[in-house]
Amino acid sequence: MGLQSNTNLLSYYREMQRIRTFEDRVGELYLRGESAGSMLHLSIGEESAAVGFCNAMTDGDTFTTHHRGHGIFLARGADPNRMMAEIGGKEDGYCRGKGGSMQIADMGLGHLGANAIVGGGIPAVVGAALVAKRRGNGKISVAFFGDGAMQQGILYESMNMAALWDLPVVFVCINNQWGMGTRIDQATKATKLHERAAAFGLNAETVNGLDVMDVIAAADRIVEGARAGTPGFLAVDCFRFYGHGRKDKSPYRTEEEETVGRQKDPVKFAREALIAQGHDEAELDALDKEITEEMDATIDFTIASPEPALDTMFQDVYAPGQPVPEPVRSRIERVLARE
Repeated sequence: MGLQSNTNLLSYYREMQRIRTFEDRVGELYLRGESAGSMLHLSIGEESAAVGFCNAMTDGDTFTTHHRGHGIFLARGADPNRMMAEIGGKEDGYCRGKGGSMQIADMGLGHLGANAIVGGGIPAVVGAALVAKRRGNGKISVAFFGDGAMQQGILYESMNMAALWDLPVVFVCINNQWGMGTRIDQATKATKLHERAAAFGLNAETVNGLDVMDVIAAADRIVEGARAGTPGFLAVDCFRFYGHGRKDKSPYRTEEEETVGRQKDPVKFAREALIAQGHDEAELDALDKEITEEMDATIDFTIASPEPALDTMFQDVYAPGQPVPEPVRSRIERVLARE
């Protein structure tokens, strides 16, 4: 399916542009010293994977993401203000500032949790898919992860169980070519990633992430199969525009590779296709300006949001009704006083 033939391209472009602009503001928040934690991982260059696959999902579907999952959560309908506040470690964030960039979750939107452990979120979708199958509700569960997780054993255990039990689950590998600082062909000899999943009996494909419509078409096929009881795997090939973390200057990549890689820009590709369809550049500029204003506001919202109160430290960690853990210092003082 080509971009030029799709009447919904403008909405897909809008969502990809929202993700890119949000990620730009995430980087800005980090450089201003307003973010929580010492690391941030941007998904710029991967927008078609998030928008393209999430387009095939419906309300009630569940999913997990990895440490580079901001765009996926936005594509599933997340509020960018609450997302940015969480990244800033603020009370108004999705997890009241306790999750930060790499552990955002929201059960209301089906987000079972992001995970900073490589491949850490993968097995959770097997359990969620088993629940969906038992209930017969027609829902799927999706694990999003990077190409670095393709070398993790938990992925193969999970794919084997999903295939054995005919679970409505999909494994989505966003292959940005670099697992941290190691290029995919330096990490594995078998770079046709979908062939590994096919060996377990999954519906498996690889799609070029340049064209969001190609991703949507592949996602529709894989998701249709999963809802019918055959688990799936989709690898989306794209290019990570920046380093592993926000301050990583990618010394492991040549300037030529950076230049060639950034030409694989799904946002620019969609914009050029829209212009070819007859959309006026001024119209697209106005849309971009609207998105910029929306994402600029997330910074102000985050800075104005209060810090979590100290006495909320153990809330949402221990079960309701459980006693609050006693600080080590007070325990020592109590023991010494007794002696």
